[in-house]
Amino acid sequence: KRTAYTNELIKWIDKPQVKVLTGIRRCGKSTVLALFKAELLAQGKSADQIISLSFESFSTEQLKNANALYKHLQLEMQAQQKYYLLLDEIQEVFEWEKAVNALLVDFDVDIYLTGSNAKMLSSELATYLAGRYVEMSMFTLSFEEYLDFQQSCFPDRQQDLGQDFTNYLRKGGFPVVHALPYEEEEAYKVVRDIYASVLLRDTIQRHQIRDVELLERVIRFTFDNIGNTFSGKSIADYFKSQFRKVDVNTIYNYLNALEEAFVLHRVSRYDIKGKEILKTQEKFYVSDLSLIHAMLGFRDRLISGLLENLVFLELKRRGYAVYVGKLGDREIDFVAERLGAKVYIQVAYKLESNQKVDREFGPLLAISDQYPKYVVTLDDFWTEDVLGVKHLHIRDFLRTSYPYG
Repeated sequence: KRTAYTNELIKWIDKPQVKVLTGIRRCGKSTVLALFKAELLAQGKSADQIISLSFESFSTEQLKNANALYKHLQLEMQAQQKYYLLLDEIQEVFEWEKAVNALLVDFDVDIYLTGSNAKMLSSELATYLAGRYVEMSMFTLSFEEYLDFQQSCFPDRQQDLGQDFTNYLRKGGFPVVHALPYEEEEAYKVVRDIYASVLLRDTIQRHQIRDVELLERVIRFTFDNIGNTFSGKSIADYFKSQFRKVDVNTIYNYLNALEEAFVLHRVSRYDIKGKEILKTQEKFYVSDLSLIHAMLGFRDRLISGLLENLVFLELKRRGYAVYVGKLGDREIDFVAERLGAKVYIQVAYKLESNQKVDREFGPLLAISDQYPKYVVTLDDFWTEDVLGVKHLHIRDFLRTSYPYG
């Protein structure tokens, strides 16, 4: 039921702000909107008060400009009553923000939008609706949601947390992949189709990118360097070593386009002592691990970065602002902040030696404040805490009650 998202929408019923649910294509936004519609009906709203439109459907093809959409809804809203507008993939409508603004002015409406491109908030939406909207980020299935999803789709299966985590790590969290018992290669074919759609519609077409081959090279570089700090210049230098001259600004434009389409998430570095955000050597994480596996295959050598990626996404799901921590010449994988509180997290594959233990626990022990500190690994047998720093298996970390600490 994706209750984290439906409950968040329920909180905002009848409040004057436009509610905007954003996330990568196929993460489940349309389903959440349908679940929310059922909730509105359960709360006593009448069916004729609720108008749902999906702009991925051919039935709305004639409504994909602001004027046509406004006129259609004007005809639908003849009665003197409050209406609830659920508009799915609104970015497909040309100048949609003008229509939404006019609807707010002219009618008694409560508006809910979904979109698959972050740019709709930073420019189009902000221009007409500054201060009158709230954004809610949506992600693919969390590990906990994945377990619920499995129980719902396959009620007779026996739960095996170890095998379930491996399956989640390898297949990712796109709901469609888990709705049927797909084999791994079948799942990756489904994900490749999602990837192709996102790349074409939300990246190449939107930004009129001509050098698609270069764009895909940039994507492969970032996927192959998950969990590593790098810059646009380091990507350009890599291409130069491959005898391909590329302008650094082009690299940054492509990275920005991939962020807007929710393929990638950029994470800045944070100086813990100086308490300032640094401008160089960022990290990028992918919106779902299955995108990496579908494009590169499952690569064991990426395991530490993949685990970091899972922890990053979980922190974002729980509403944290996330940074890479810098403490002198040491790095903390994540410094996460929420409502004035912090949590520090190191992520590693396994702690096979005392040297590895010192490397992961040492930077956290050097931080003098009293906020919670975690080392998260795939260790099944060694899970001791060290001087107040908690050591958790990643399965347990992903299922820890919210919020951490």
